[in-house]
Amino acid sequence: MTLWNRLKEWLRKQEELERWVRLVSPALLYGALDERLSFREAVSAALEKKVPAFALKRTMCLGGTALLLFVNQVITGVLLAIYYKPSAEAAYGSVRYIEQQVAMGWLIRQMHAWGAALMIIFVLLHVIKVFFNKAYRPPRELTWVFGTFLLFITLTFGFTGYLLPWDELSYWASTVGTSLADGVPVVGHYLLIVMRGGEGVTGLTISRFFAVHCIILPWITFVLLIGHFMVVRRLGLSEPL
Repeated sequence: MTLWNRLKEWLRKQEELERWVRLVSPALLYGALDERLSFREAVSAALEKKVPAFALKRTMCLGGTALLLFVNQVITGVLLAIYYKPSAEAAYGSVRYIEQQVAMGWLIRQMHAWGAALMIIFVLLHVIKVFFNKAYRPPRELTWVFGTFLLFITLTFGFTGYLLPWDELSYWASTVGTSLADGVPVVGHYLLIVMRGGEGVTGLTISRFFAVHCIILPWITFVLLIGHFMVVRRLGLSEPL
């Protein structure tokens, strides 16, 4: 079979799949489930909501861009976690294996690394834009609170993920970063021990950072995002000054 015939066969299968999805989806959403949960009403309200003209400006898309980057981080992070081994003995080797042996592994890792940097940049730009537009004023104080926590979580994502490759740069960067906690009055040294799992940066530190990076922070982020979007949806967008 020629390449052209294979392509036509693949397109035909895609068309059949699309027809099946179109046939089944309305039956599920607008059939028995719709009678109980009113999907049609919810979808109509979401699609028919008017978007103000100022919301189409590029500066109003910073938050949405940060959200898309977060989705990229989730997808690529899950793919990386399939092969990554959070231990001092295997972490560096598993990263090399992802880059050199896994199909498209180098691309997935670079998408995750660059996505992390871009996400931090866009979240910062979004917060700066909101601050200078004074969009934190009543009644949108809660929106600002959710956004501030999301900024802190984003920075923590970057910090905890930086150690995971377990190379020389990430080791010393994490050593310096965690040592800053020792400067906190009274509880500083105890905080350092909790972060590192001991006096130094070891395999236990990797395990703790991996758990925080891949389990704790994502769930906190999902909760904060839901709260943030609910408030924005309820109060609408703040007009720029």
